[in-house]
Amino acid sequence: MTRTLFVLGGARSGKSAYAQARCEALGRRLVYIATAEAGDDEMAERIARHRADRGECWSTLEAPLDLPGAIAHAALRADAVLVDCLTLWLSNLMLGGHDPAPARTALALSIEKLQVPLVLIANEVGLGIVPDNALARRFRDEAGRLNQHVAAVAAEVVLMVAGLPVQVKG
Repeated sequence: MTRTLFVLGGARSGKSAYAQARCEALGRRLVYIATAEAGDDEMAERIARHRADRGECWSTLEAPLDLPGAIAHAALRADAVLVDCLTLWLSNLMLGGHDPAPARTALALSIEKLQVPLVLIANEVGLGIVPDNALARRFRDEAGRLNQHVAAVAAEVVLMVAGLPVQVKG
């Protein structure tokens, strides 16, 4: 695998399973960086399902806000690192009142410095209808900017469509 893989796609497109399989081919010391927070029962169930899908070789590091720091920390003890997902991280930043611009720059710098394979997952949210409110439109726009920044520094970019990987870069 290339040093950095960026996996994009819509909801239930197979992003997580694809990314997990790519990481598991790289070694036995794997770190999963989770950006989601269980704000309700449905999200808690999703998190539990993702955790159950991973084997014993995975350790989990929760990073709802300081993703660059978590990546640097995880790299010290891993054969590969998986971040799931950038879209939730962006949501956490925006809802917490943080400016996404310096955060995405810090993320890009942390990706460039990393010495172990890194897989990042994000949703492609800009392919649908124009959202009907200002916050949702701002989120869509910020997600597009974040995805562009990450794709620019990633060695490989894959778009998942109906469970099939489509090579975009690399």
